[in-house]
Amino acid sequence: MDMSDPAEMPPVPPAAEDAPAAQDNAAPAAATTPEERIAALEAEVAQVRERWLRAEAEMQNLRTRTQREVADARQYAIQKFAGDVVEAAQNLRRGLDALPPQAEDEPAIVTKLREGFEGVERSFLGVLERNGIARREAQGQPFDPEFHQAMAEQPAPEGVAPGTVIQAWTPAWTLNGRLLKPAMVVVAAGGAG
Repeated sequence: MDMSDPAEMPPVPPAAEDAPAAQDNAAPAAATTPEERIAALEAEVAQVRERWLRAEAEMQNLRTRTQREVADARQYAIQKFAGDVVEAAQNLRRGLDALPPQAEDEPAIVTKLREGFEGVERSFLGVLERNGIARREAQGQPFDPEFHQAMAEQPAPEGVAPGTVIQAWTPAWTLNGRLLKPAMVVVAAGGAG
């Protein structure tokens, strides 16, 4: 009889049963030697210790996984809001780009408006950067599918390597290093195929 599993242990007879039945149940236990009983108990201790160590390891893994998930939730909880704010930053840039080129004879009000909007944009981008939102310019960079979305492909101009971003419609935006919005780009096509 294997004594390492408590389910295989013989049941203890109730006190109400007669004495001969109690003697019959005690007989198998008396047949084992103390050394066998010690060996069985040592095996049971080793088994319980192994289960305990596995449970401890599982709890440590759970703690680590939970800490990582909480840190990710804190770091990326504003992702949807950040995407909306980035859209506003891009619209501000589009508005600035829509202004006529600066000229010496332009009215003073237009110059003041341009400077004011540029100041607002600088301040706005500074706030975004302090909160983990970064703009990544794509123009002139090698095409990176992790941060760029190719909207078109054009023949490579003289001196430009194929696969280079030759025009960026919008920059890429990241939140704490994770892509928030890819850059919309035009890529230089490969050689004459």
